[in-house]
Amino acid sequence: MQIKIAAAQYPCSLDQAANEQCARRQIEAAAQQGADLLLLPELCVWPYFCLSEDVRHFDRAQTIPGPLTHTLSQAARRHEMILITSLFERRASGLYHNTAVVFERDGSLAGTYRKMHIPQEPGFSEKFYFTPGEQGFVPIQTSAGRLGVLICWDQWFPEAARLMALADAELLLYPSAIGWNPQDSEGERARQLAAWLTVQRGHAIANSLPVVGSNRTGTEGSPVPGAARIQFWGNSFISTGQGEIIARAADTGAQLIVADIDLSANETTRRNWPFFRDRRIEHYQGLTRRHQNPDSGTRQGGYAGADVTTPGQRRPEEAGGS
Repeated sequence: MQIKIAAAQYPCSLDQAANEQCARRQIEAAAQQGADLLLLPELCVWPYFCLSEDVRHFDRAQTIPGPLTHTLSQAARRHEMILITSLFERRASGLYHNTAVVFERDGSLAGTYRKMHIPQEPGFSEKFYFTPGEQGFVPIQTSAGRLGVLICWDQWFPEAARLMALADAELLLYPSAIGWNPQDSEGERARQLAAWLTVQRGHAIANSLPVVGSNRTGTEGSPVPGAARIQFWGNSFISTGQGEIIARAADTGAQLIVADIDLSANETTRRNWPFFRDRRIEHYQGLTRRHQNPDSGTRQGGYAGADVTTPGQRRPEEAGGS
C-alpha cells in the first residue's frame, strides 16, 4: 500500500486560539497536497507549559471527546485525511495525560495512546502534569495501515518501537516537542539534534518500518534571567524502513513536509534483513529488570540469563529430576 504522508511543524505561543489557526493552516496545506495522513506536533495547540510547575496550567486540559477533538474530527472528515497529534487530556478529576489521538478519514476516533515515558528534568517538568499511560504499546488500525503512535520522550526507548513492531505496526509516528537550551553551544546543539535523528532512524532500521517525526519550532519560556527557556529545533522528518530520510524540514518556521511511502516495502526489507527471524527471545529476560547484576546467579563470568553451559554439559532443565 502506498500512502502520501505529511508532517507539520510550527511555533506555538501563549495564545491557544492562534495556535489552533496554525494547526488549521497546516491541515489545509496537507489536504491541498493530497496527503492521506498528517502528523501534527506534540501538544499541537498548547504552549509548552511544562517549562515550569504551575497548577493553573491544568485548566488548559480538555476531555476526550472535547472541543479540540471535535475540531480535528471535522477537519479529518472534511478532507478525508487521517489526522494524528497529541493533546493535554483531562481524564478525570486530578488525572491528566499527554494523549495521542488518531482520527480516521470519516472523522471517527480510530484510537488513542497515552504517553508512557514521562520526562522530568530542567525545562521538561512533565511528571508534574502527566500520569503515565497504561494502555501498553498497541498499534491503532486505520485505513492507511496499523499505526504505531508514540510521543516524544518515547522516541529514546527502543523497547517501545520494538513492541509496536511485534504487534504488527506498519508505521511509527512520533509527535514531539523538543529543543535546545538557548545557552547551549553550537557544538552541543549539533550533537543533540544528531542524536535525536539517529535514534529514530535506528528504530526504522531495527524494525524495518518507516518513521515519521514532527516537532515544533520557535523559542518559548520567560525572558527573565534564570528562567527556563527552550528553542525548539524543528527538523520534522520522514524516513523509510531502511533509515533513509526522504523529507526533512528546517530548524525554524512553519513548514509542511510530504513524501510517498510504500508500506509493502516493509515485507521486502524484512526478507533481506531478517532481524525478526534471528531474535534470541529466550535470552532477553533481563530486559524486564531495572538493572542486571553481571555476577548474580552466573558462572564463568557470564551474565544473568546467559547460556553458560560448556560443550557436552546439559542445562538443569535438560537433566531431568526435581
